[in-house]
Amino acid sequence: MTLWSPKGTTSAASGPTTLTVNDTSSVNQTTAVAAKVVPSVVTISAESGQSAGTGSGVILTADGYVVTNTHVVTLDGATADATLKVTTSDGHIYDATVVGTDPTYDLAVIKLTGASGLTPITFGDSSKLNVGDQTIAVGAPLGLSNTVTNGIVSALNRSIEIASSAPSSSGSSGGDTQQGQQSPFQFDFGQGQTQTSTTSTIKISVIQTDAAINPGNSGGALVDSSGQLIGINVAIAGTGSSTSGTQSGNIGVGFSIPSDIVKRITDELIQNGKATHGLLGASVQDSANVTGATISGAYVADVTSGGPAAAAGLQKGDIITEFNGQPVTGAVDLTAEVRALAAGAKASLTYVRDGASHTVDVTLGSLS
Repeated sequence: MTLWSPKGTTSAASGPTTLTVNDTSSVNQTTAVAAKVVPSVVTISAESGQSAGTGSGVILTADGYVVTNTHVVTLDGATADATLKVTTSDGHIYDATVVGTDPTYDLAVIKLTGASGLTPITFGDSSKLNVGDQTIAVGAPLGLSNTVTNGIVSALNRSIEIASSAPSSSGSSGGDTQQGQQSPFQFDFGQGQTQTSTTSTIKISVIQTDAAINPGNSGGALVDSSGQLIGINVAIAGTGSSTSGTQSGNIGVGFSIPSDIVKRITDELIQNGKATHGLLGASVQDSANVTGATISGAYVADVTSGGPAAAAGLQKGDIITEFNGQPVTGAVDLTAEVRALAAGAKASLTYVRDGASHTVDVTLGSLS
């Protein structure tokens, strides 16, 4: 039976509509967490013309606001008006409409029509995570609803660059730029189409986990040992050839958008239909690619006159090593951290100039 194709799930195996527990006298921690979280996770089907795909979502409110990825509701950027159907863990099916998308961080909020009495997820604090903490992923990989996998936090302060899922590849232009960068990985967006080249990319801060995440898990929950949301699953690293046409699967390297970022962006999407993002006003590149550089970081190649970076005193040739308490090892790190904050946010920034380290405060501009 074919479970996926280059354009998404074409024939899905039937599965349980609720979490199955056969022996209540022998329930482990993962079972208990899954029982708490599964009712808060939904399966999303998106269709537009001959294209279709499945993904996951997480319930935010009892009346049907749900967070997922932009690439789920746009079919990897192919359409801005896909028809959405949402199935809850107990088998109820709802129509849904898009409240707002945020292609810059690949998040979206949809609203279920006529929903009430749903079970919202409980948010955790992703800033307090440790490498090695238990993680549990809940979603619909390959259309298999109510699937539960577990693992650990494999890495924190990770940043990745992936293809934009904005329709017409509008992406995140009109802001800070990054020179000479190419993502070392191929990322599968979960709709069954592996995107390996694009004229528009986004840079996002993520939690890395080895909990099994596969196409269709996109938009689903990554929770901690208490069942609190710590991330929204967004991408996986793949080993397949960019020209093979085969679909990437789990290799133990999955990525989730931290819940603290998710909370800020979804609140803005629900309130305003769009989210804001910070702008530094600088062109940067990896210092490792700069002749003579002796420290890793984001090398400032140019500073926009009158912009936030210039106001903070940054100059061409500075190497940014830390942003708002997070280490910066290259241009992707810096861009991801800047975009994670709202327009107008204040942050601290550490840079090295002529061998001396300096820390300054910066007030971010607004990404257009």
